Amino acid sequence: MSQPSRILRKITGNHLEDFRLGQTFHHKGGKTITEGLFTTFTEFTMTTNPLAKNARYARAYGFRGLVVPPGLTMLVAFSQTVEDISENARANLEYIDMRFGAPVYVGDTIEVETKVLGVKPSSSNPKLGVVHVQSTARKNAGEKDEAVVMTWQRKVQVWKRDESKAVDEGEVGPDPVACELWLPPYEAGRGYAALTHLSSRDTYFEDFEVGTRIEHWRGRTMTTEHIHLTAVLDNTSQVHCNQHMIDLNPKQYVGGKLIIFGGIPFTLCLGLSCPDVHDNALGDLVYTTGRHTAPLFAGDTVFAATDVLGKREHPSRPDVGILSTRLLGHKFEKAEAAPASDDAPAGYKRTQIFELDREIVVKRRSHYA
Repeated sequence: MSQPSRILRKITGNHLEDFRLGQTFHHKGGKTITEGLFTTFTEFTMTTNPLAKNARYARAYGFRGLVVPPGLTMLVAFSQTVEDISENARANLEYIDMRFGAPVYVGDTIEVETKVLGVKPSSSNPKLGVVHVQSTARKNAGEKDEAVVMTWQRKVQVWKRDESKAVDEGEVGPDPVACELWLPPYEAGRGYAALTHLSSRDTYFEDFEVGTRIEHWRGRTMTTEHIHLTAVLDNTSQVHCNQHMIDLNPKQYVGGKLIIFGGIPFTLCLGLSCPDVHDNALGDLVYTTGRHTAPLFAGDTVFAATDVLGKREHPSRPDVGILSTRLLGHKFEKAEAAPASDDAPAGYKRTQIFELDREIVVKRRSHYA
């Protein structure tokens, strides 16, 4: 068998030394929301809001059809940034100012661009540093219904490929991006009360009390299905799907095994909280900050809780209110000597894996039921 005349060993994605302050990436690909994608992730995350389950309900509220849950919009948009921003990352550190705009429907196409706001080498590890970016996702570019669907910042810990290379260290400010949550108009004659049996009866704005923690009942065990789900989203980060790479240098990677893509526990926690917090929401306004506090692996079971932090009037809509919450994801790890407690059964410790400060626009019972 003849030998090839040349061999190219390609390296994809960017390392810390490749980023430039103010640089803008127009991410390749884009992604159209298909019925299969919509169904796969809405069902996987156990979403219960009827706006994402019942087309008759969604249309009755003034939406064009089934509404893509904010978590799925985030997954599709976020994944498009991975090849350019975090394919060579060690960890995603923080989400900042994640705001939602126009609703997304099956058939809409999402495209994303990202600006580099900051690059900072690690003071303790010459192989690592932090990249700070701002990303904006639009739907249906060039068409009459083109609109911003979300914008957010994130900080990610990225590997250096060549420790001797200089880094374009510094910070620049984010761009102002107009992104306001679209809400369907309230119309008293629409007959909303006839649809109340389709959502949880105790999740209207009036039902929430500040200072309450809601421990959500359901959990979901993650298996190696996460590899397929990550691939469906076009997320190319190797720490989620390349065990051979990890086996070559297990000490470099957390746990020495595949880490589940952070967007999966993110959206799963949203779904697990949905029947108790989001069933009567019309949309998510903003995620002010969020972060992963421990990794998730195949075999772990995800649980969630919500702290009700505050309630306030909507500035222009008397039919809804704004609910401020903190979403907390956790798993249980074996700890043989641990006694039973309010936090964990005997023999286990409760490990927090995720937290998200979140503002939700929730219907008032006085107007809708």
